[in-house]
Amino acid sequence: MKPVRTAARAMLASIFVIQGVQSFLKPEAKAETAAGVTDRLKPLLEKADPRIPTDAATLVRIKGASDVIAGLALATGHFTRPAAAVLAAGLVPTTVAGHPVWDRSRPDAKVQQIQFLKNLGLLGGLLLAAVDTEGRPGLGYRTSHAANRSQRSLRRAVRTARREAKIAAMSAAAARKLPG
Repeated sequence: MKPVRTAARAMLASIFVIQGVQSFLKPEAKAETAAGVTDRLKPLLEKADPRIPTDAATLVRIKGASDVIAGLALATGHFTRPAAAVLAAGLVPTTVAGHPVWDRSRPDAKVQQIQFLKNLGLLGGLLLAAVDTEGRPGLGYRTSHAANRSQRSLRRAVRTARREAKIAAMSAAAARKLPG
């Protein structure tokens, strides 16, 4: 399963790396489209920290850099779950801004619908990659079973201590009965 998983991650990450490089090098090409979302986020960003850039071109460049980094991490098998989560989180506003399927009056509505569905498929793949534990138990499973093992070990230790205390008491009683 490892070669299939590796190839699938590389194929999934490729679109994010390529488009991320394009967005990083030429953010103006996507800044106008992104402005629909970034303008709504501007008050929140300014409220969070006034040092955060709020212009669309800079935010597109930042998203492009994060797509390249997360895409390369996903493709190379490093930090795959967080990388997939970052890519999925970035894909949602990109899809909302770039493919308004709710606007049926646009002449390219059919193309937008196809692109929207493509992004929806990519999001599904990213969500699968974000929860993929590569066949190993997840953190929740491991912690719950570690707790159960600890409780069993504790009960076993208590039983052993009681048994040894009982044996010691019987040995002491037997020793008192011995002459000498």
